[in-house]
Amino acid sequence: MSRHLAFDGVENFRDYGDYAGAGGRRLKRGLLYRSAAHAQATDDDLEKIQALNLAAIVDLRRKGERERQPSRRHPQFSGRVIFTDEGDVGEDPWQLFIRQSDLSAEAFRGYMFDYYDEAPFVDRHLYLYAEYFKALAELDGPVLIHCAAGKDRTGILAALTHHIAGVSDDDIRADFLLTNNPERLAKRLPMILQAMTEMSGRAPTEAAVMVAMSVEEGYLERAFAAIKARYGSLDAYLERALGVDATMRERLEARLFA
Repeated sequence: MSRHLAFDGVENFRDYGDYAGAGGRRLKRGLLYRSAAHAQATDDDLEKIQALNLAAIVDLRRKGERERQPSRRHPQFSGRVIFTDEGDVGEDPWQLFIRQSDLSAEAFRGYMFDYYDEAPFVDRHLYLYAEYFKALAELDGPVLIHCAAGKDRTGILAALTHHIAGVSDDDIRADFLLTNNPERLAKRLPMILQAMTEMSGRAPTEAAVMVAMSVEEGYLERAFAAIKARYGSLDAYLERALGVDATMRERLEARLFA
């Protein structure tokens, strides 16, 4: 099946349910959605999103990102919108990196490895990840998570959801790597190249921009390794850092499985 949902102005929109999980059970389809930002959503896109009957949208972006690219939502959308400005001080690290970097593929890859080492522990992410799991456990209806590109902050949270459900490591990696849709990346490349050039005054190579837009298996491995180094296991991190205790896990499993 295709996990990608086609929208005119919202990229990387996917259903990340319908995987085999623990005990031979299967994650529900039409419950777990992930995407990039919704600032460029068309009216038709908003109608399609409204038809998903979302109970909540979790916006993982920083305050500055939300202000530069405010989300469009259907006028009749009545679900919860979860976001935070917690710990959002100083300049956007990505923009600062673009201006100061040599914009090489190696620099982008190095930045991303460093990012995944720290992302699971950023206060803002801890709050939003915890709120997401509470919403998923308590609300009646699908939940959508998104950041700017729907690949890094979103990818870690989707992978943690899969871990709770007992999805195999192979399927967790495969879902993470679905961001690397060749057609989408090729279409997006000119716009990202132009934005980086305007921001830095220098033009990166297309190959470097492709690295910046993509994900690699090693990124998620770095995030999980960092979590295990600090907490001992993913389960300990989920419980101690995000509040996903045994009682919440029972509720999540009841919601996640068909």
